[in-house]
Amino acid sequence: MSKLKVFSMFDGVGGFIVGLDEANKKLNKKFFQVTDTNQFEPSRKAQDAFEVGVYNYPKINHSNEDIMQVSSEYFDEMKANGVNMIVGGFPCQDYSVARSKKHEMGIEGKKGVLFWEIIRAVNHIKPEYLILENVDRLLKSPSKQRGRDFAIMLGAFNQLGYTVEWRVINAADYGAPQRRRRVFFFIYKNDSTFAKKHGIKDLSPESFEAYIYKKGLFAKQFPVEKSANKNRVYTDKLSELDAHSEEYIVDISNNFTGKVWNTGLMKDGIYYTIDTTPVFEKAMTLGEVVQKAKEYYVQEHGEKAYKEYIQNYVIQDEDKIKKFQYLRGPKKIERTTEDGYTYIFSEGGMSETDDLSLPGRTMLTSEGSVNRSTHFLKEGNQFRLLTPNEAELLQCFPCDWTKNKKLSDGTVSEVNDRMRYFFMGNALVTSIVERIGIGMAKMI
Repeated sequence: MSKLKVFSMFDGVGGFIVGLDEANKKLNKKFFQVTDTNQFEPSRKAQDAFEVGVYNYPKINHSNEDIMQVSSEYFDEMKANGVNMIVGGFPCQDYSVARSKKHEMGIEGKKGVLFWEIIRAVNHIKPEYLILENVDRLLKSPSKQRGRDFAIMLGAFNQLGYTVEWRVINAADYGAPQRRRRVFFFIYKNDSTFAKKHGIKDLSPESFEAYIYKKGLFAKQFPVEKSANKNRVYTDKLSELDAHSEEYIVDISNNFTGKVWNTGLMKDGIYYTIDTTPVFEKAMTLGEVVQKAKEYYVQEHGEKAYKEYIQNYVIQDEDKIKKFQYLRGPKKIERTTEDGYTYIFSEGGMSETDDLSLPGRTMLTSEGSVNRSTHFLKEGNQFRLLTPNEAELLQCFPCDWTKNKKLSDGTVSEVNDRMRYFFMGNALVTSIVERIGIGMAKMI
């Protein structure tokens, strides 16, 4: 295959595109070509992330329409233009379904659940491949029927003739500078080139295990130890019903009781899952990120400018420093619920400041504000926040990636720091996508 044309859904500030572009560079060929994106932030009037994408990738077709309002013709046009791969990081929501009131409509999911928009896009584009990303709690959602939402997702792809491979990946385990745990999916059509070359030929436990431990894409790109953690291995059918039955997804939604571990494969409605342990790689440290960001800024603007710039992130307010120290410390607090029940809220202590010899902690959208999750650095006798460039490097984006945005009238303006932190808290670690892309190119 000479090239995969890619549609990036829920594009954010282009993390999947950055990762696939880096894969192209390592491969020394343009194997992935992102042609279309969709990015819409429903809760905000300003569409900063979309505008950052327009600035960074002016030649891509960018859509800023609510994906739920996008016409099916939009997807049909992509198919006609040769799009054969979809990527995206989608929200973890309630995927439960029920029979519709009008029999001919089949099943109905809850309104606003964006996963079903992925399925709608797949129905029209019929891509050979998908790479998707989500928070790892999807595997245990909802708490009252653990794994149900994940099983519904597997069932939906099974109905459309796809195999689903998944792995929960902590980015720092494979060399990245952030301890960020997410579930990644490699999904491929059962008649794709990848399936013909590497897909399992039968549904025996031996075939599933050989794929998960040795032959699959994740096995090659993110190696794991060759034995299950605590002997956690589980296999089952998603449903006893035929996948083409109108009741198939409803049956999964109502009756799923299986287990889902951090690694697995689903084919033809059978899923096999194992609790695996990574073959750990040395992670880039927070200190190395700080140094890399400094070198970049000095090269662009000079040493004197860097010293002035970094002072913008030094915390001068003693009360704010004490607040950080309190938030990061251990505490036991008596609290009372609305109905009068009294309980003790407790949490353990963290290190007073973030250890520069370790990879960064999981970055949230609140990064940069005064809270327990914000990175809190000490350099010499000063305390400071991460710079936006350091936040970008923690997600393996280039420095200044989110600095500028292009407005609808063509003018370019700078993005404020608060939004830049927010973008990175929402983003993915692009080096994971890069490795997946390299593996795909080599195996297809």
